[in-house]
Amino acid sequence: MESSDARILRGAAIPTGLAGLAAIIVSLVAAGSQGAFGALMGLVLVLAFFGISLLAISYSARVSPQILMPVAMGTYLFKIFAMLGLIVVLRDATWMNGRAFGLTVVLCTFVWLIFEVRTFLRTKMLYVDPVSSGPGQR
Repeated sequence: MESSDARILRGAAIPTGLAGLAAIIVSLVAAGSQGAFGALMGLVLVLAFFGISLLAISYSARVSPQILMPVAMGTYLFKIFAMLGLIVVLRDATWMNGRAFGLTVVLCTFVWLIFEVRTFLRTKMLYVDPVSSGPGQR
């Protein structure tokens, strides 16, 4: 993983974790242990989904820039279908609060996206590969 990718991962994961911790505490007070567990599951889901996507895109960009877009679209489609599957499976779950889960997923998704973009904009990355000049090159 490139240092800029690691910086982006840290820049998004830390604020998301803090927002998720706040959501867990609020859910614990509002809905008890089921609320806290639902919020915890939402936080873990967001961190896993976005973290895996960032790692996959980082790896594919290093291996071959031509496969970057297909990998990005593939991870996006995977996340959509996985979320659909989780919603169907967890629809009638009694061991966690579904509202706390959903609200935490929405909150943490917004926080992740905002801080990922913020960190990306503040990261200085070369967009042109520097070429070493040797004999006969300019």
